Amino acid sequence: MAVSQPKLNLEKSLRMYEESKKLSPGGMMGIRRPYNFIVGEYPIFLERGYKGHIVDVDGNDYIDMLCAYGPIILGYDEEEINAAAIAQMKKGFCFSLVQPIQNELERRLIDLIPSAEMVILVKTGSDATSVAVRVARGYTDRNVILRCGYHGWHDWAVESHGGVPACIQDLTVEFPYGDLDALEAALKAHQGDVAGIIITPVGHPLALPVQAPPEGYLEGVRRLADKYKAVLIFDEIRTGFRAAMGGAQQRYGVTPDLSTFGKALGNGYPISAVVGKTEFMQVCESKVFISSTFFPNSLEMAAAMKCLDILERDKVIDDIWTRGAKFLKDLEAIAAASKVPVQVSGIPPMPYLTFDKVDGSYKERRHMFYTETIRRGLFIQPFHHWYISGRHTDADLAKALSAITESLELVARAYPVA
Repeated sequence: MAVSQPKLNLEKSLRMYEESKKLSPGGMMGIRRPYNFIVGEYPIFLERGYKGHIVDVDGNDYIDMLCAYGPIILGYDEEEINAAAIAQMKKGFCFSLVQPIQNELERRLIDLIPSAEMVILVKTGSDATSVAVRVARGYTDRNVILRCGYHGWHDWAVESHGGVPACIQDLTVEFPYGDLDALEAALKAHQGDVAGIIITPVGHPLALPVQAPPEGYLEGVRRLADKYKAVLIFDEIRTGFRAAMGGAQQRYGVTPDLSTFGKALGNGYPISAVVGKTEFMQVCESKVFISSTFFPNSLEMAAAMKCLDILERDKVIDDIWTRGAKFLKDLEAIAAASKVPVQVSGIPPMPYLTFDKVDGSYKERRHMFYTETIRRGLFIQPFHHWYISGRHTDADLAKALSAITESLELVARAYPVA
């Protein structure tokens, strides 16, 4: 019978957090603040990472299935990638003028990604989605963006937040995943002024109990984009080099006009890319302005080239899908046996567990579950899907499932469904 585990020692981490709040608003920005985890139970400051693990400043070692919110496709401290970055560093990497490796990486991405005929290399996912939106608006001379999913922190992508003028918020309209009628209704409501449709191609949120796009859905989105002459953008910041080397568009056979890739591209080095058909991308030659001092930095490009080398050489994506499919199957069996009202969802590289709102105790169930899993050394996030990386061993995944099993057992006893 599972028993509750003692609370972890987080003394140093919590002390550093109190210090950080005097130095930066909230101590740190956004989703890494403690209230996005379980306050008082999760580490806040980390010391190091290795393979598929992280270690906090108090010395606690965790199996990391958050993977830095997605960039870690292989593991931490990858010697081959670091060596490639160091070799590039010795040549110099910040000139603002470009180096030959830019052409090499862009050619590589064009070879890999179905929608890629031209490439713009930038630094973050928010950079990439914002460039794609600007390209769509420049190409169409329209204003409205229809979105489905989280696409970053820039003004066009957030709503009901301080600091974003209402006139900007009004130009972005959200539609639900999986509902073609809702998408067409939004297109009709803004007919003639929809510049682009941006969508996370694999279920948003991943809490939806699906493990692939609904049959015909992405094809339907493509058809509606063509019908209303809107630019179709796939936000593949998460799914790129995870759903397949060429992204979800390759796995599911639907090609958008523009796509954004990032996170796994550099295994943690800050790089992302906007790729697309020449017809759309060429507006950046004169009509649309894109520039940054740091976009041409080559250090991250060298890391990305080596990351892609390893992914292809070692068939990492195939391995993650094989082991992830087994993990999802085992997770479904564990969830069913627990009798806890939860839903298993996601695709094999990106599993998730959602607590159903069957009564007033669903938040307490979720809180207890994530408290018990972190105490057992499994680092997962209550409000974000998990990841399986190339360096997670079979033993890591078995231990993760064991932690989940015991935690659900405790939840079932503490909060039975009436």
